[in-house]
Amino acid sequence: QYDDIVLSEKNLQDTISKIDLEASSRLIKTFNEISVNFIDTYRMFFNGGNGKLRLIQEKDDPLDFDLEIIAQPPGKKTQTLRMLSAGEKALTAISLLFAIYLVKPSPFCILDEVDAPLDDNNVMKFSKAIREFSKKTQFIIVTHNKLTMEKADSLYGVTNQEEGISKVVSVKINNNRKMARA
Repeated sequence: QYDDIVLSEKNLQDTISKIDLEASSRLIKTFNEISVNFIDTYRMFFNGGNGKLRLIQEKDDPLDFDLEIIAQPPGKKTQTLRMLSAGEKALTAISLLFAIYLVKPSPFCILDEVDAPLDDNNVMKFSKAIREFSKKTQFIIVTHNKLTMEKADSLYGVTNQEEGISKVVSVKINNNRKMARA
């Protein structure tokens, strides 16, 4: 029985080592894809500039690391995330979110209030990038931002015309824009 326990422990340790090796390999491969995507998404959301990602490993365990985000908005010096304005931080985070998303995109994506910390200028950058991504993905954006709503193809809202009774209201923006131009 003792020999069985020792053999089981060895098999378990071997299995853990194989899993760690595979996980580490996948992590590095996925990180490299995200890193390349981040360069592009950062430039897209900031209309230029440079963004980079870097893994910082302080221990021997390849799965134990810190992620460093290096950002250089157009016309500024390279900075760490702490040195950016709130809007720049938010746009950088959105850039990273899309860099991750591009590794394995889906046909639709739900974004909830991601534009909330953005000023008007950054909302316009965000909207422009969403329009580009919308060529391959349908976005459902939960927002209170009027500028984001102005760029939407359709709007859905919930009203309480009578207390306790909710009603969904929808508007097709593209149809209204076409009618307004005519």
